[in-house]
Amino acid sequence: MESSQVRYAIFASGSGTNARELIKYFDENPAYGTVVLIVCNRPGAGVLEVAKHHRIPSVLINKAQIQDEPYLLSILNQYQVNSIVLAGFLLKVPAFMVANYTNRMINIHPALLPKYGGKGMYGQNVHRAVIENGEHQSGITIHLVNERYDEGPILFQDRCAIEEGETPETLAKKIQALEWRHFGPVVARYFEKLGK
Repeated sequence: MESSQVRYAIFASGSGTNARELIKYFDENPAYGTVVLIVCNRPGAGVLEVAKHHRIPSVLINKAQIQDEPYLLSILNQYQVNSIVLAGFLLKVPAFMVANYTNRMINIHPALLPKYGGKGMYGQNVHRAVIENGEHQSGITIHLVNERYDEGPILFQDRCAIEEGETPETLAKKIQALEWRHFGPVVARYFEKLGK
């Protein structure tokens, strides 16, 4: 598949800062694809405003709808989505989605997998656990999605030091800086390579 044909849906549940950075990256680098849809599971989430600001269609889905294969696939097909990026999406992606987007679904996790992954390990929960366990570093992991939380093949990791007196809030800022720097380029390079 030509990289210029990559049509991304971003699935997100929160403020949408990673989604915003991804949209910005692909706007500035259109040869690597286009974000054509935002899928969100929380009414009022900031990512819906991000979508509106960038004039990207958005769809709000609930727990039942994400399990509804004909419904969800029909929406993605309507926008000709062929690749999915999870940017802080808190619902587990069902097996039919993994099967339909094999090797075409990427997630970002705010820790160095395989540590600090799995159900309930997101956002401040991760940063708190990392600090409480006395780790000297944390970081980000960008990985393919499979049927199990945070266990898909790893594409990229980057690290940051945990300093004395670090709090979940200060660590979150370091992690966010890594996410913004690397997420777009890593996704772009992966799909470019996949298309060759």
